[in-house]
Amino acid sequence: MPGLNARHPEDWFDHIKASVTEETPIELLGQTEAWQVGLSYFHDGYFWECHEVLEAVWMRAPDPSPERALIQAMIQLANARLKIRMGKPNAARRLCAMVDDLLQQCGAAETILGLRLSDIEAWVHETRDQIEVRYDA
Repeated sequence: MPGLNARHPEDWFDHIKASVTEETPIELLGQTEAWQVGLSYFHDGYFWECHEVLEAVWMRAPDPSPERALIQAMIQLANARLKIRMGKPNAARRLCAMVDDLLQQCGAAETILGLRLSDIEAWVHETRDQIEVRYDA
């Protein structure tokens, strides 16, 4: 956690990020090691690491595109959960609102990069519930 733990070495995630190259087709971004590991980090509660790894995928996605908006939504959702741990509920609320806006940019798609948008919406709801339980109760 930033401010509490030492940072990983600068090149710690390079081998994972390397799974995304300029040659990686957009339709295969969801199959890259970086995407898969980033999601695993998210689900396992390693939110800073999730952000680090998913950023490589985000940088490869066309701007603008539903894929880029979805990846950024996942990065910001990880950031929101990290802010909860850091005791910054207002920052977490602001990030959840950003995720809502980014999901709107995904259009009518139900699934992008193998993720159902309804699942991400549920994770945002869970995140807001965590804020309420920890800071608004």
